[in-house]
Amino acid sequence: MVSDMMDGIGATIMGRNMFGPVRGDWGNSDWNGWWGEVPPYHCPVFVLTHHARDPVELGGGTTFHFVTDGIESAYRQAAAAAADKAISIAGGASCARQAIKAGLVDEIDLQVNPVILGSGERLFDGFGPGEPDLELERVLQAPGVAHLRFRVLR
Repeated sequence: MVSDMMDGIGATIMGRNMFGPVRGDWGNSDWNGWWGEVPPYHCPVFVLTHHARDPVELGGGTTFHFVTDGIESAYRQAAAAAADKAISIAGGASCARQAIKAGLVDEIDLQVNPVILGSGERLFDGFGPGEPDLELERVLQAPGVAHLRFRVLR
């Protein structure tokens, strides 16, 4: 299932919290992400942050670029890097909300697991009733998880 989702992805956008636990200025942090030397992305990744940082190049074709001027800028950079391939919004919830509100999202893939990891952050906070307008396209079940795909209607 994960390989199906990653096939055809030319660039990824994520929020800083998804990249790592370092808060505030990067300082002397040598944190390079949760995934080790060969992250699963295998494409350029654009990280939304308020603090500039030089790109982090890792194995497998993954380079993390740090974007300080918003979701639209991250999307433009991702589109240029992806060429004719898809752009994935990897999350977290704040990053995904920003992309949805900016009209940059065509599909939403959700993986639902019955595991409580904490209070979390609601994906659709700040939207009015019926926003975004979604159409369920696919449900795939696997042990312990449901994979849902929604099309964003405009």
